[in-house]
Amino acid sequence: MPNLNKRYLLFVLCSLLFVAGCRDLTTTEPTLTSDNAVRPKHMKKVPYSELPGWKNDDVRYALKAFRNTCDARLQYTGRVVPDRYLLEEKCQLLPKESADNATVRAWFESHFQPYKAMDESGKSTGVFTGYYAPIIPGCRVKTAQCNEPLMGPPTDGRNFKGVPRTTIVSQQIGKPLFWANIVDVQNIQIQGSGMLKLEDGTMIKLAFAGVNDMPFKSIGGQLQERGIKPEGGYSSEGVWQHLKKNPALAREVINNNPRYVFFKQMEKFDVVGAIGTPLSKIRSIAIDNEIYTLGLPVYVDTRLSDSRKFQRLMIAQDTGGAIKGWVRTDIYFGTGDEAYQYAQGQYAQGEKYILMPKQYEYVKPTW
Repeated sequence: MPNLNKRYLLFVLCSLLFVAGCRDLTTTEPTLTSDNAVRPKHMKKVPYSELPGWKNDDVRYALKAFRNTCDARLQYTGRVVPDRYLLEEKCQLLPKESADNATVRAWFESHFQPYKAMDESGKSTGVFTGYYAPIIPGCRVKTAQCNEPLMGPPTDGRNFKGVPRTTIVSQQIGKPLFWANIVDVQNIQIQGSGMLKLEDGTMIKLAFAGVNDMPFKSIGGQLQERGIKPEGGYSSEGVWQHLKKNPALAREVINNNPRYVFFKQMEKFDVVGAIGTPLSKIRSIAIDNEIYTLGLPVYVDTRLSDSRKFQRLMIAQDTGGAIKGWVRTDIYFGTGDEAYQYAQGQYAQGEKYILMPKQYEYVKPTW
């Protein structure tokens, strides 16, 4: 019988019986091997002692976020893919919600092995930005101020993959859900989800429902290319305020960005990530899902916009069109004005460490 089948049978027995002897096996060294168990050159195996600030983090909050990973239907794709059965086993052996910080930290150390991520050139530092769920004014029908539709994916079978933004909007390849100012629509599309506050005060939650797979063209970058400098600089706030004061320019540069995001209305106000479960404020991150299987724990070492160190165990539960590369990372800061203040100014160099389930290093790289 192949090693993998033996491994799976052991997992099933452990899950059903919770035998003490089976639990002990989860702390042993890797034993499963195969021809595909290859560690990419971009991943350097390191001990927990090399994770800056590891002992200072309250990892109980990360465990709470990781429970959402365990509830998700993960897509085991990318270039760094964990063993499905090992990861599912970890979910069967989670510490109790009442466990103290020391117990939870010991659990992660026993069940996961850190690997420092490096880019194609071997450099371990990369850009860490932030995102949030905006609350924007919206309308049920088109008005002079609410001049751009927020649309759901088309229900008539029309294709939207590879179709640029201007065509999608002009031909309404999709179902208009609500309307808002074109600048606010672009903002919520960049963030991937958010809320509308309608004229009567009703709050509407919109979550990501699809994308046209076209490349993203930076709005601020276009202003820089034209030599246009907003009063507030090239921060998100500065760019959005400048465009609202110049509606013709706003429509021109926004339409130059061919990427388009569709939404769906949600009953709950949770912000849902790409793995289909709620994101956790300053514990969820977006990474490149063409490289990594989403759902993994990731330890990050960077700085916030106010220069404070940010060294925390996060969970990779989302992705984004501009989040490309081995180290590139986007931190989810939550919802509303406070989250916006952190997210819009977040731009720092940092390092990250991918935590892979122990017993097996990598499976089935797809390159």
